[in-house]
Amino acid sequence: MELKGERLIPAPVETTWAALNDPETLKACIAGCESLERTGPDAFAAVVALKIGPVSARFRGNLRMSDVNAPHGYTIHFDGQGGAAGFGKGSADVKLEAQGESTTRLAYLARATVGGKMAQIGSRLVDATAAKITDDFFRAFEAQVRSQVPAGAGATVPREAAPAVRAPAPLGTMEWVLAALVVLTTVYFVFLR
Repeated sequence: MELKGERLIPAPVETTWAALNDPETLKACIAGCESLERTGPDAFAAVVALKIGPVSARFRGNLRMSDVNAPHGYTIHFDGQGGAAGFGKGSADVKLEAQGESTTRLAYLARATVGGKMAQIGSRLVDATAAKITDDFFRAFEAQVRSQVPAGAGATVPREAAPAVRAPAPLGTMEWVLAALVVLTTVYFVFLR
C-alpha cells in the first residue's frame, strides 16, 4: 500500500524542519494522539486512539528515523499494534524544499502493510478516513507553524495553492503514521527529524 502527497507550508524550511522534530507540536496536530515521546536521538514512541468505521483501537507504535539530511529530509520507519484491531508497519520518505524565502514544499511517500480487522474494512471507508485525518493534520500543522513564524515574515499561502495531492490509498492504520511522520508526517501516521 502506498500514500503519496505534498503540501506547501507557509514557513521557511528551517521552521518546518524544527516543527517536524518537536514532539509537542506533532502531538498537538495528530488527532487522537495521547502521547508522543522522544526515546532516542532519532526515535519516538506514540500512542494514538483511532476509529475507522466500526473499528476503534488504541495503537502503540514506534518511529525511527534514518537517512537524515537536515533540514531537507529523512526516512521514517514505523510499526504499530492495535491489539485485536490489527497492526501496521512500513516507512515513509519526507522531503522539504524551499519555495521562495518563506514557503516550504513538503513531499512524502509512505509505504505500509496492515493486518487484522483494519485490513478487512472496505477501502472506500479507509480512504475517506485517511483523507480526513491527513487534511486535519495538515490544517493543524500549518496553524502551529504559522504561530512560530514572526509577524510579517511568513508567507501567505492561499488554501487553493496548498492542496494535498493523494494517490488512492487503502491504508488503514497508515494514517496515524503519516501524521506523526509528516509530520508523521505526514502525514497521518503521517504522517513524521
